[in-house]
Amino acid sequence: MYIIKVKGKAKIPDYIQLRDENFVLIAYFRADRPLKKLEKYDLEGKEEELQEVINSLPFGKLQKLDI
Repeated sequence: MYIIKVKGKAKIPDYIQLRDENFVLIAYFRADRPLKKLEKYDLEGKEEELQEVINSLPFGKLQKLDI
């Protein structure tokens, strides 16, 4: 799975995209709000780790999500 942080402009907030191994978009959510239904993405119980990754991500750089 891959993750990228997208910078918002003006009134549009920053967003996070989760993409699968084929780079297909599987989740799109606001960076300042927790993702719902983490079990759907095999991330259940990893909320704190995911939030740390999101906080440290540079904008616009696609990275492999290893948590």
